[in-house]
Order: sequence, then C-alpha cells, then structure tokens
Amino acid sequence: MKILLSNDDGYNASGIETLRHALKQFATVVTVAPEFNRSGASNSLTLDNPLRLTDRGNDVYSVNGTPTDCVHLALTGLLDYEPDIVVSGINAGANMGDDVLYSGTVAAATEGRFLGLPAIAVSSCSFGLEHVQSAVRAIELLFSNMINFPDKNDTILNVNVPNLSWEQIKGFKTTRLGRRHKAEPVVTSTDARGDTIYWVGPPGEEQDAGEGTDFHAVHHGYISITPLHIDLTRYQALHSTAKWLETL
Repeated sequence: MKILLSNDDGYNASGIETLRHALKQFATVVTVAPEFNRSGASNSLTLDNPLRLTDRGNDVYSVNGTPTDCVHLALTGLLDYEPDIVVSGINAGANMGDDVLYSGTVAAATEGRFLGLPAIAVSSCSFGLEHVQSAVRAIELLFSNMINFPDKNDTILNVNVPNLSWEQIKGFKTTRLGRRHKAEPVVTSTDARGDTIYWVGPPGEEQDAGEGTDFHAVHHGYISITPLHIDLTRYQALHSTAKWLETL
C-alpha cells in the first residue's frame, strides 16, 4: 500500500510523526505537510504566492502553504505515482460538527478525494495527545479492513478518537455531524501602537449533540466515524427552490 500522509499541525507535529512511524510498518508512506501550523485553513489554496517544497529527509516534505496546497502539490506535481489513499492527521484536538468546515485536517483529506483518491481524516480529542496511540490503533484497524469498505472511492472518513486509553474505548460508532451554537464574540485587544486588533473567539457550545452525532459518540467513549462527501447540494431543496423561482 502507498499512503500520502498530511495534516494541518505541521510536518514535525507529534501526531503526524507518530502515525507515520506506525503506517511505515505495513505501507510506503510519503509525508507532505505544512512547514508550520495551519489549523483552521479549511480548503484554501495559495494562488497569490509560489509554493516552496523542502525535503526534510526520509520521504518527509514540508510546504510553505496550506494543507490543501500540500496534498494538491503532492498529487499533481511531486509524486511520480498515484497513492492508494490520503490520510490526514493525527490532529491534536477534535474535528467534529461544524468544525469540519474550518478544519485543515479534514481539508487535506478532502483534497485527496477531489483528486480521485480514498481519504481519511483522523483527530485525537485532546490537544495534548495523551492517548495518541489509541488513534494509531484505530487507524490500523480501519486499514486492516479498508478493502471491504464499499464506499471508499466516494467517501471521506472523518475519525475522532476519545482522549482515552485503548482499553477504555468502547468501540466504533457510525455518526453524523453534530452542530454548535454560533461562535462566541471576537476578542478585542490593542496592539503596541494603540490600534484595535481582533482575535477570533472560541467556537460555540454544542447544540445538536444527541445520540447519533459525533459529539455524543466521543463523549460516551466511542470512536466516531463520520462518512463525508464533497457534493454540497441540498437535494431536498431543489424542488422548493424551483417552485420559488417560478414566482419571480
């Protein structure tokens, strides 16, 4: 198996390094990841500046761009072969609910899917990565049966692993994305010149977090597996939109 590995925390983050060493036990792994933390970059491509690739040795490369840049560059210019799958992570911190719209971790996987490959995004629900090995074990198990996943060529798997030891984890659950309340207000401050500056505030609290959601599964000790797809069309609204347009 040939794996393209990326993330949004940076090429030398502990999560991606831990996963790289684990995946190398059974696959050929090439890492192409941002040279510094690009969390929250979402699906942005860098179009106003050139991208610079740095060879860090041992099939590890860093890019002065976003996670999407990294996967795009790898698949359309760097590699002389097509990997079997794109894996993004292990992210430090969860990517659940509305977070996936902003997540650079999910974006790297999404770009892999845009370019025709199966893709997995994996996050450990702790910024300290205390139980990163639980996330590694989850990915190893998913890979062991990936060939039998019927939708692997059309689906991004968003994996969130509770901050628990492997022995404490209750299993896997298929989930949908939950939802948060709207974000908290921006934080206002003043720079050294006395000018007003703004920091993006924290995300809103969980709103739709009942049974069946990724939030609920993780809070109850399960690994959340949410299948995502790229088509953002709201098919349920096509008919009502068409009827509305007839009145214009």
